[in-house]
Amino acid sequence: MCGIVGYIGQQDAKKILINGLKKLEYRGYDSAGIGLLNQSGVHVFREKGRIADLEAIVDWKITASVGIGHTRWATHGEPNRENAHPHQSASGRLTLVHNGVIDNYEKLKEQYLVGVQLKSDTDTEVIVQLVEVFIGEGLEVAEAFRKTLSLLHGSYAIAMIDAETPDTLFVGKNKSPLLVGLGEGFNVVASDAMAMLQVTDQFVELMDEEIVLVKKDAITIETLDGKMVKRDPFTAELDASDIEKGTYPHYMLKEIDEQPAVMRKLVTAYRDDNGDIKLDQNICEAVKAADRLYIIAAGTSYHAGLVGKQLLERIAGIPTEVHIASEFAYNMPLISKNPLFIFISQSGETADSRGVLVHVKKLGFKTLTITNVPGSTLSREADYTLLLHAGPEIAVASTKAYTAQIAVLAILSVATAEAKGLQPKIDLMKELSIAANAMQTLVDQKEMIEDIARKYLSTSRNAFFIGRAVDYYVALEAALKLKEISYIQAEGFAGGELKHGTIALIEKGTPVIAIATQFHVNGNIRSNLKEVTARGAHACIVSMEGLNEAGDQIVLPEVHDALTPLVSVVPLQLLAYYAALHRGNDVDKPRNLAKSVTVE
Repeated sequence: MCGIVGYIGQQDAKKILINGLKKLEYRGYDSAGIGLLNQSGVHVFREKGRIADLEAIVDWKITASVGIGHTRWATHGEPNRENAHPHQSASGRLTLVHNGVIDNYEKLKEQYLVGVQLKSDTDTEVIVQLVEVFIGEGLEVAEAFRKTLSLLHGSYAIAMIDAETPDTLFVGKNKSPLLVGLGEGFNVVASDAMAMLQVTDQFVELMDEEIVLVKKDAITIETLDGKMVKRDPFTAELDASDIEKGTYPHYMLKEIDEQPAVMRKLVTAYRDDNGDIKLDQNICEAVKAADRLYIIAAGTSYHAGLVGKQLLERIAGIPTEVHIASEFAYNMPLISKNPLFIFISQSGETADSRGVLVHVKKLGFKTLTITNVPGSTLSREADYTLLLHAGPEIAVASTKAYTAQIAVLAILSVATAEAKGLQPKIDLMKELSIAANAMQTLVDQKEMIEDIARKYLSTSRNAFFIGRAVDYYVALEAALKLKEISYIQAEGFAGGELKHGTIALIEKGTPVIAIATQFHVNGNIRSNLKEVTARGAHACIVSMEGLNEAGDQIVLPEVHDALTPLVSVVPLQLLAYYAALHRGNDVDKPRNLAKSVTVE
């Protein structure tokens, strides 16, 4: 959600900034802009829509070795050119981009900006106007920048250029992610390392309430209260080829296809030379010592957490609750005496989850983050981290991160059970390898699944997914995938709940897709399907081999019953993909959505 890039050095900044913004398109945005600084002044280009729309209005004859860029996802003010970043101060001296939300911008405007004519509806413009006001009161630009940031309440990642200080990028961060990248004779700024892998793989993490003065050959980090900070860079462990589509038409299809490889990578990452699970024993002990686990997540990660609850309770024997992060933050239940909080987030930057993390750490509780991004905020601030090893996930609709989350939760469950002296009835590494093979079989059946999508979802305005036990959790995720990218109104239900009200929505031709992978409820879910078929539903069933019956549309290769969510979700991801494709939608960047939700 929103993205920042910045460059200061010796090369022409335009192409570097535009290419960096393209790498951040996956985060979700509705407008974009760049600001370039050269000897003739600052040149700002902003446009509603895609990066391609911005490229069309940029004056490519301009050369500049300093610049900032931004992709905006609207929070304050509608998505249009006037509200797009960068924003400039009244005189045009200062140019600024910002991610996050400033909670007190209205009060700041009333207190400090009386008489200043604002050109946008954003909270961001208030920031840049404040800096200029304080410069007008006699402060040096760096001190005016510091004073402004000290007044802001909320979240921000900020990069600013000053026409009168052309050798410096002014950077600040609080709650919203931001990195400084280091190069030979240049330095860069980025919300995500992927944006600047084109020029460097050396990055410095910024912490909350820090200010950085970025010059082409040096950076200076200070806290808001003026204390100098020394921090070594880290090497971004990303392969630039991993963030390219290659021969795939869409990132989402590529990432669905990568899921078998992700399973095999996880087996390698979490298995020792003897074939046993290799996990930090401090993590196992922390989970083992907890009297209750609280999984905090949002969206797809929340659905993975529901599966994880079943794994942790059934395999490790630890009571587990799953909570939506945005609800938990403001409606906290009674907490047990010795809890462990587990945060699940693909990006590691989810603002709702971080709000909970900050609060529970103040209460003294232990925390574990499961994420795909090492060095992310949730990873850095939690006591422990487990990585998903899924590689960059670019498509907004998560696929491989979801299955990786479930696999890592299974690994955690078995490792904890073994630490407790239990003997789990699953050879997990072997079963994950079997699941990887099953997933490969399914991703190779694209033509068949595309035909089903065409038959069931090409014209429907709504659809229902039903399941029982763990299949219900998969139904929730399948419905989310379908609504995210096809815009079909889709809902997931526990099979037995349909007749408690929702069956009233079933009419002739309504698609109802049932998931049947669990032996003990197989008869029940098939009975539910007959109930909706009798009322005109267009029924489709996804069943596990061994439980399948004649006429089942999709039959999954058999896997261990604890791992069925890894395979049952794959054809449902493909159904969503093809449904969106047939409707002409932008599969990778669905409307109104952002990949990384960095504001509450």
